Amino acid sequence: MTGQLSFPRQYARTQRYSLGAPRSFTVAPDGSRVVFLRSRSGTDRSHVLWVLDLDDGRTRPAADPDVLLGGAREELSAEERARRERTREGSAGVVGYAVDAACELAAFTLSGRLFVAELPGGTTAELPVPGPVADPRPAPDGRHVAYVADGALRVVAADGTGDRALAEPEGAGVTWGLAEFAAAEEMDRHRGFWWSPGSDALLAAHVDNRPVRRWWIADPANPASAPAEVSYPAAGTPNAEVTLALLGLDGSRTDVEWDRARYPYLARVHWSAGGPPLLLVQARDQRTQVCLEVNTATGATRALRTEADPANWLELFPGVPAWTPDGRLVRVADQDGARVLVVDDRALTGPELFVHAVLDAGADDVLVSASAGPAAADPETGESHVYRVNEQGAERISREPGRHSAVRGGDVTVLASAAPGRAGTETVVLRDGKHVATVASLAETPVLTARPRFVRAGGRRIPAAVLLPAGYRDGDGPLPVLMDPYGGPHGARVVAAQQAHLTSQWFADQGFAVIVADGRGTPHTSPEWVKAIREDFAGATLDDQVEALHALAGEYPLDLGRVAIRGWSYGGYLAALAVLRRPDVFHAGIAGAPVTDWRLYDTHYTERYLGLPDERPDVYDRNSLVTERGLAEAADRHRPLMVIHGLADDNVVAAHTLRLSSALLAAGRPHEVLPLSGVTHMTPQEQVAENLLLLQVDFLRRSLVKAPTG
Repeated sequence: MTGQLSFPRQYARTQRYSLGAPRSFTVAPDGSRVVFLRSRSGTDRSHVLWVLDLDDGRTRPAADPDVLLGGAREELSAEERARRERTREGSAGVVGYAVDAACELAAFTLSGRLFVAELPGGTTAELPVPGPVADPRPAPDGRHVAYVADGALRVVAADGTGDRALAEPEGAGVTWGLAEFAAAEEMDRHRGFWWSPGSDALLAAHVDNRPVRRWWIADPANPASAPAEVSYPAAGTPNAEVTLALLGLDGSRTDVEWDRARYPYLARVHWSAGGPPLLLVQARDQRTQVCLEVNTATGATRALRTEADPANWLELFPGVPAWTPDGRLVRVADQDGARVLVVDDRALTGPELFVHAVLDAGADDVLVSASAGPAAADPETGESHVYRVNEQGAERISREPGRHSAVRGGDVTVLASAAPGRAGTETVVLRDGKHVATVASLAETPVLTARPRFVRAGGRRIPAAVLLPAGYRDGDGPLPVLMDPYGGPHGARVVAAQQAHLTSQWFADQGFAVIVADGRGTPHTSPEWVKAIREDFAGATLDDQVEALHALAGEYPLDLGRVAIRGWSYGGYLAALAVLRRPDVFHAGIAGAPVTDWRLYDTHYTERYLGLPDERPDVYDRNSLVTERGLAEAADRHRPLMVIHGLADDNVVAAHTLRLSSALLAAGRPHEVLPLSGVTHMTPQEQVAENLLLLQVDFLRRSLVKAPTG
């Protein structure tokens, strides 16, 4: 091929422009170095571990997979592939690492083998241990590395001697030191063990998957291959049984006790020098949760804080609960209609901010990520900033409009910023607030420029982005419309960053007015907005897409006789829901990996919003696309629907699409199904990602060739 790549090809080849972009930063507590991952170019999938020396300003590789593997292809175990699916990791090489307290020793895996890098000197060595290795983590003092192999939690000296098992599984389906499916997929807890600050013990999760029902995922394109067996906790069925034990390097074991019958979910674990281990445990209905501290001598726990939301559910937040270095408890809570930062039961932020996460808890302040709250005078649509918060108030660290995140160590902060008018992310290093270095991005520059116009639509002031074709001028006439939402809980698509809207802009450039709308349930503004979807996926989220569309029709050139909708995962559910329930508004839909029957989705996510299916069957039926009631609520008019699904998807399994297709066929409703052999929920394959975009445009052009007539 000669000349410039097309957007679909470039988008797929660069893994959505993520390759070559620096990520996964760690700052040494003495401010001497910054460690991060980055591949060598915008099309290189293999990530290298890098060190930026802040004394001399030089960046050097600390671990290069090509060198360490001698050019051999990386081989992944089934367990590692599953872990990467949970974290939506589609690249290769060093995709994750952990460091000691001084940020001098890093541990990571390649092809299931354990490597350690001595960061100041730049030397790397492989440790001869049993494999395949998962999640290696150095002790805070750097003298040992703990890791998981074959379900056992093991420890080895940093020089490779003295490898031994601290805890071994008692049978198949049992693991030590790994997060269970529900924790990794829905709780954002990807770890299963935590070192003590003194480096002499580990707090380890024991996961018994034997009560969990087994599903089998086959590859129909390869009938000679045996189906993969997975433990999947579908709504209303048993979860894995998770316990904790304190394992000493001296061979001792102390079991940690709490009321697991009442609080079966282990959602968060924190162990730092600021205090004893902290646990956040949840009831199965997620309406109550308790922050516990652990007595490391006896394993007993004491409740520090109990929270309840009898009407809705309680959210989990990144970075909390945690101790400050001087022993104060840090958490995020919903209080008086706002989402606030709380330190030792005192709210340090108010309704002008909507706190998303705690980034770092220091002795003098807490670093948080937040956006405009319900009391903000002029909320910036889609923006999120970094704030330094203490008892004197909140100081904004990030300045330019956009989306910002940060990592801090000592007096050094790494600030990563994305903006609406600039492709990619800029990463700068600040010392005491002053610029000292820039971490270069090697990501490719997109062949197109996204031009989102951020607005608030309708009476509910729904956050939205509108994208028109490049070169569109007033007077060119109305355009067919493509709604392009995610639209579900925790998934904001209306973000003030150009990169987030590149695909939407490409669809716009094919001749559409594209609207991205974040209705109720998405993480904007207030807890009330987030929790308005309880028991009502099919009503609230769809109603808000319709309201945004009709409100924007008075301001933009929208042809309401030609409206399509596309989405993936929850967005796929929303797209199918739209053409089935509201064919008066939506004339075609593309549903990618849709959840069609919520009884087939996992416990922690589904029950949070819809309750238990045995207790609330009417709620599940009302929100389903495949039950008799769900289809009965659909109007009679048929609209073109394309359903896309990866047959290797172990998150939203292909049964969702197959059941929908069967139900539609039985109801006499025409539709198209595009099965993707060997593809998971991520669709990382280059050819698949490229052709999916092209096929979707072809479908939309065929389906919206003229205004339908009822």
